[in-house]
Amino acid sequence: MPYDRYIMDATPPPSAAERVYRHVRDGILTRRFADNDLLAEGHIADETGVSRTPVREALLRLEAEGMVRLLPKRGALVLPVSAQEWRDVLATRELVETHCVRRVIESGQAPRLTASLTRALEELRAADRAGDVAAYVGADRDFHAAIVAAAGNSILVRLYGSLRDRQMRMGAANLFTEGGLVDAGRVARTVADHQAIADAIAAQDADRAVALVLDHLATAARTLA
Repeated sequence: MPYDRYIMDATPPPSAAERVYRHVRDGILTRRFADNDLLAEGHIADETGVSRTPVREALLRLEAEGMVRLLPKRGALVLPVSAQEWRDVLATRELVETHCVRRVIESGQAPRLTASLTRALEELRAADRAGDVAAYVGADRDFHAAIVAAAGNSILVRLYGSLRDRQMRMGAANLFTEGGLVDAGRVARTVADHQAIADAIAAQDADRAVALVLDHLATAARTLA
């Protein structure tokens, strides 16, 4: 057996609390747990095959991230995201991302960023092929976060990071039809949007890259309205 196989096998499995956290978080992102659903600790424990202690730990973590609100002796309520919050997040993203796109290109960082965007696009397409919505929205978020990080402004990186969970919930909501099914056409358009943005950055065309980012966010705004 190759040596690297031993290294892979040595990776410790996730803790019980981490497994529960991923289970509930993915359920919220994929809308298996809808807005205002009440998640009972006992039911989550049964679903994940763990005791209630790691369930409480996971729910506390999700509450800190703004996804649920704990209700004493009842469980956790999945918190809806208001239309105003959608608009606020998109407006913030527009300001940050357009600034960072232009800054990256004008500072000569585009070639280095292009490699990161290529990897994010590969992950985006792999998640699409696998039908993994949680992985897809994670790769989507990573694509945009790479642009912000490449601009080298630590304050903007922290600000953008604070939007992470809302951004991922928005990304997931953007992919579903009103009937709760993934819209394949919408997914394809989103992949194409990301590829076009990456191509404009690789070509160091700041005006086109900014215009594409604005159009991409405007599409999301129309879908989530």
